[in-house]
Amino acid sequence: MAWSTRQLAELAGTSLRAVRHYHEIGLLAEPERRSNGYKSYGVAHLVRLLRIKRLTDLGFSLAQIAEMGEAEEHPEQAIRQLDAELAASIERLQRIRVELSQTLRQAGPTDLPPALAEAAAHVDLSDADRAFIVVLARVLGPSGIDAYIEMLHTYHAEPATVEFDQLPEDADEHTRRTLAERMAPQVQSMLDGHPGLLDPYTDAPRGAHFAWQTVEVAVNDLYNSAQIDVLTRIGQQLMSSAETR
Repeated sequence: MAWSTRQLAELAGTSLRAVRHYHEIGLLAEPERRSNGYKSYGVAHLVRLLRIKRLTDLGFSLAQIAEMGEAEEHPEQAIRQLDAELAASIERLQRIRVELSQTLRQAGPTDLPPALAEAAAHVDLSDADRAFIVVLARVLGPSGIDAYIEMLHTYHAEPATVEFDQLPEDADEHTRRTLAERMAPQVQSMLDGHPGLLDPYTDAPRGAHFAWQTVEVAVNDLYNSAQIDVLTRIGQQLMSSAETR
């Protein structure tokens, strides 16, 4: 006595659809047919179907199972390879869980590397400044990112900085000039305390030129023309002070 397709599927704990699909892709050999035209499955088909089901349950793809062929020996090499892939996936998932834990604990932004997110989590930054740090995280190398992390750990918004964040695009010449004069000493003090910020692009993965160009695009996109003018004036004042030292 032989089994029908439905009986075979029930014995193997799978579906009719799966059995038919395995036939279509050549994983399961077609059985002989009875005189009435119905398929007639035997023990070899059940063993093969159970093997396919077991391998898929372990995580093998149908393509990988097809590569193994129909040999019944233990597929040691394939299992070792899958085990290595699973180990790598587990390590990656564990890293993600650590980052998720840090994000939940610190309420830090999810678009920053963990260490930078931790430093920025409790700093009162404007939306533009926070977005700017996100861009920096994409182009700076380890030393540049470390310099910004050190700065964020000691950062606090001065009144002039708050005024800069709220500066309208139509701010007049006097307002921009006096604001730059008030902010320049603050920026100089920050650079003196964190000299790594003077040249944060030294180990940029894609080179200093690419990092500088990306930062320039970000500045022009995130800040209005009055704010950019203030930043330019601050840079000029710092250069002039450096020349007279």
